Amino acid sequence: MIDFSRTLFHLWFTADSLADVRVDGNELSQQQRARAADVLTAANTVLPEHLLDAWERRDLDVGVHREVYLAALRCAGLGLDAPGVAETLYERMIDPAEWKAYPDTRAALTRLRASGAPVAVVSNIAWDIRHIFALHGLTDLVDQFVLSFAEGVVKPDPKIFQLAADRLGVPAADTLMIGDNLEADGGATALGARFEFVSPVPPDQRPDGLLRALAKHGL
Repeated sequence: MIDFSRTLFHLWFTADSLADVRVDGNELSQQQRARAADVLTAANTVLPEHLLDAWERRDLDVGVHREVYLAALRCAGLGLDAPGVAETLYERMIDPAEWKAYPDTRAALTRLRASGAPVAVVSNIAWDIRHIFALHGLTDLVDQFVLSFAEGVVKPDPKIFQLAADRLGVPAADTLMIGDNLEADGGATALGARFEFVSPVPPDQRPDGLLRALAKHGL
């Protein structure tokens, strides 16, 4: 079982992809782009008090997801509250082209396929990420996509990990979960699964984290 965001892929806004987004007449700086990507993939953020309950439900409903992340972008500073900027950034976030695979994503999934180990991508997400895998030619290396918005349950609830194990036809206690969030992804250990943490740093700072995680568990 493997997480999606900041584990297999990273949201990666480039100057070219956001060339039409302006703040005070200027293109977004590298700092602004990085901050926006950070906010849109963060497990915690700054929000108005009236949206805190919605934040907990964001990965179950696309409308709620959009509402809380637009608010989070507007609270993030760096000019991201300029008119229309948050809306554009959110729409780009769900564009498969804005997601960059980690350098060893293909190699890790290929290694698992060659070993005969079935793979489930288990993600807290409010929209369908399978288009991203298709764009990168990786769909055939994943056996199951277990996505919170489709299942009505979010990590770290053990139910989502049990669903993944059942669909893979493997006892949950015989699985390994790899992810960047100790709390959410580590929830798999409640079922006796092993867990391996990978750092959520950008792809250029983590060239072989997935392969090293697999090697630690004999894969």
